[in-house]
Amino acid sequence: MHFEEIDLDQTHIRLTTDLENNNLKQYIFKIRHDLKRHIQRNKDFLLSLEPLKCNDDNLSPIVLKMYEYSNCADVGPMACVAGTISEMSLNYLMKNESSYSIVENGGDIALVNDEKVLCGIYSNNEILGNNIAFEIKKRKTPLGICTSSGKIGHSISFGESDSVTVISKSPSIADGLATRIANEVKGEDSEEKVANALEIAENYREFYNGILIISDENVGTVGKLPKIVESNEFKVML
Repeated sequence: MHFEEIDLDQTHIRLTTDLENNNLKQYIFKIRHDLKRHIQRNKDFLLSLEPLKCNDDNLSPIVLKMYEYSNCADVGPMACVAGTISEMSLNYLMKNESSYSIVENGGDIALVNDEKVLCGIYSNNEILGNNIAFEIKKRKTPLGICTSSGKIGHSISFGESDSVTVISKSPSIADGLATRIANEVKGEDSEEKVANALEIAENYREFYNGILIISDENVGTVGKLPKIVESNEFKVML
């Protein structure tokens, strides 16, 4: 198995794959170049916290995906950037016949796995800590596992969650929805915060498999999640 870290400006990939000579770094450089060119011509694409309409079909794949999936999640395009890069990277690896690849981009994960894997749930919750994980059964199709938090990391969030994790067939949609749902973790106490977020999550059922929300002493779920198991505590460098 091949392990690699890829750092290109704001993109920080941790890759595990069965393809040693994968040239993924060059591929990510190319799609990031396409994205930066679009941002130079369209500053709203970078700054908007609301979805934008796309009036041009003659755009690069990464830009088109970010327009499309941010509209699905009702967020600005850049809320989907990490998940989209993960998704496109995984698709690239699968086209090169990978059957086991995990692409983790700042906590937004795209994976395909021909054997069981554990995916840690990083929330820093005072009760749960970082000792739980999703048990992902072996699969032949891509899966996205993306997390947003109102307390951890540098991304913009208007909510107060320890973590909101979205599981979807599309990592790009999962990334956008994690932001959207995390924004709604607000209320007088943690029970109300989780309830408010779950209510909003119901509006997006067609786009996800399951959602896990952790806020202080309360946990909420909707949809179908993988089995949650105890794991060794882990740390994430932010």
